Amino acid sequence: MDAARYLELAAHTPMLERHADLLHWLQGDVQQYIPHDILLAGWGDFQEGTVRHDILSPLPGARSYSAGTDSLPFILGKFHDHWIAAGRRPCMLDFRTFEYLLGSASLPGSFPSELRRMRSVLIHGLCDERSGHDCLYVVLSAENIPPEPASTAFRVLMPFIDAALRQMTHLPQQRNAAAKPAKNLPEDTCGLSERETQIMAWVAMGKTNSEIGTILNISGFTVKNHMQRIFQKLNVYSRAQAVSKMTRVMVDG
Repeated sequence: MDAARYLELAAHTPMLERHADLLHWLQGDVQQYIPHDILLAGWGDFQEGTVRHDILSPLPGARSYSAGTDSLPFILGKFHDHWIAAGRRPCMLDFRTFEYLLGSASLPGSFPSELRRMRSVLIHGLCDERSGHDCLYVVLSAENIPPEPASTAFRVLMPFIDAALRQMTHLPQQRNAAAKPAKNLPEDTCGLSERETQIMAWVAMGKTNSEIGTILNISGFTVKNHMQRIFQKLNVYSRAQAVSKMTRVMVDG
């Protein structure tokens, strides 16, 4: 791919005003150089886990706020770790090594069910020096993404993709999130520790003890012990009761 072709592709991005326009561009000539089914965009503080996202894909279950996207900030965090380990250069991965993050069950048509079809991952990003936060871009394909020209094309075109997304009107859910940030639970909410609160967040997403242990790099037995202490502190007898009580605390304060 020569410089003239790069410029020809990039010249279209200032005219992309809607998510649908950007998706049409990505699924058009860009596919010749970066073949993919899903583009994930994540930005924010990856260390703290305060990450917002966008999803661009023709797949019916791959929408920015479709069912099953609750765990996406954590998945993006894992991708971000690999990008940092690669020296902040484009890196290619096998998505099958990340499937454990999706849990044991996926509803048909949900975002996790679409992700299970993916095989190749290409990751790159940039750092916004003004805010000190990274912007991460991830393309996923059900087929093998050729390392070249995909890596070079992604590195060259990513700033234009980033600029296009920054100028687009936020989706309704993004506007709501910007206007009214989600309430964070303090460390001592209901007497739970930071680790216990973290575990409860994954319990609320339907993860099993074994899955939570894999995500947090602890044993399922350790998670079980945490759950027993959580039940005692919340004065409940089941996971459903624990989630219900924590939800009431988040809503009512």
